Amino acid sequence: MTDATTQRPALPDHLSIDPRSPHYAPAVFEHEIGIRFNDKERFDVEEYCLSEGWVKVPANKTLDRKGKPLLIKIKGKVEAFYK
Repeated sequence: MTDATTQRPALPDHLSIDPRSPHYAPAVFEHEIGIRFNDKERFDVEEYCLSEGWVKVPANKTLDRKGKPLLIKIKGKVEAFYK
C-alpha cells in the first residue's frame, strides 16, 4: 500500500454530495471516488446507501420547487471505491 491509500478515510455506508445533508462527509470528497451500480460505473450519483442497495440520481432536467434537480431512487447492487 502507498501512503496515499493509508490516509484516505473509510467510505461510509451512506453518503450524499449535498452539504446540507446529515450524510455529507467532507473528508471523503478530498479524494476522487467512484460509484459502481449494477456492475456499471455511474457518474451522476447524488447519494448512495451500500447496506440498503440504492442510489439517488437526477431525473432528467426536472427540478423541484427549490430549483434543485429532482432525484429518483434506484435499487440494485452498489459499490463505492476510491479512484
